[in-house]
Amino acid sequence: MLILQNWLLFYEKNYVFVGRVIGRFYGEDGQPTPELIQVEAMMVKGLEANKWEQKEKQKFPPCNAEWSATKGSRFWCSQKSGGVSRDWIGVPRKLYKPGAKEPRCVCVRTTGPPSDQLPDNPTHTNRGDLDDPNLGEYTGCPPLAITCSFPL
Repeated sequence: MLILQNWLLFYEKNYVFVGRVIGRFYGEDGQPTPELIQVEAMMVKGLEANKWEQKEKQKFPPCNAEWSATKGSRFWCSQKSGGVSRDWIGVPRKLYKPGAKEPRCVCVRTTGPPSDQLPDNPTHTNRGDLDDPNLGEYTGCPPLAITCSFPL
C-alpha cells in the first residue's frame, strides 16, 4: 500500500489533475467508493507500521553481514551498521519477531537504561537493551563481542 501511496504522491506532484475515472474507486458522482476508503485506511496503517519499523530499526539496527564459501558467515556491529548512524556500536544478537520464520541479526546497545525506560530511572542495570525478551545470543560468540564468526 505504501508503494501505491508513493506513486499517488508522485503523480499529484508532477502531473496536472484532470479528473477521476468512474469505476472501482470513484462513483459517477466523483465521490470515493467504500473500496477507496478501505484502501486509504490500509495506507494509514501501512504508514503507522512503517513508523514503528523505523523506530525499531533505531533501537535494533541490522548487523553488518558477510558470507564466503571459504570463511563462512560473519556478523558485526559498527556505529553505522544497517545504515543507522548512532553513538554506540553494540553487539550482534538474534531478534525474534512474531510471525517471522527466522530471527534476524541486530546490533544491541550494551550500556545505559533500556530504550523503553527513562534515563533517570535508578532501577536499571546499565545493560542497555541486552535483556529484551525478543533477543537471543549467538552460540559460540562471546556475549560482548562486536563481531561473531561462524566458520564452515
